[in-house]
Amino acid sequence: MESGPAIFTGLVFGLFGAGLLAWTGARLRRREPVAHGVNPIASATLAALVSVAALTIGAWCLTRL
Repeated sequence: MESGPAIFTGLVFGLFGAGLLAWTGARLRRREPVAHGVNPIASATLAALVSVAALTIGAWCLTRL
């Protein structure tokens, strides 16, 4: 009965992490800032860490079925 919410949560975290990672990579490839008014290296690093964390949480949720 609880596998439905786990699947939904895992997919949401996975999609968010993948989307953020793709967006960050696209911004870096075009040499555009990831966040305006912030150090480019710090903002890219933080965005990459958050996306990897979201992907990890999503994978963990999907393994808890």
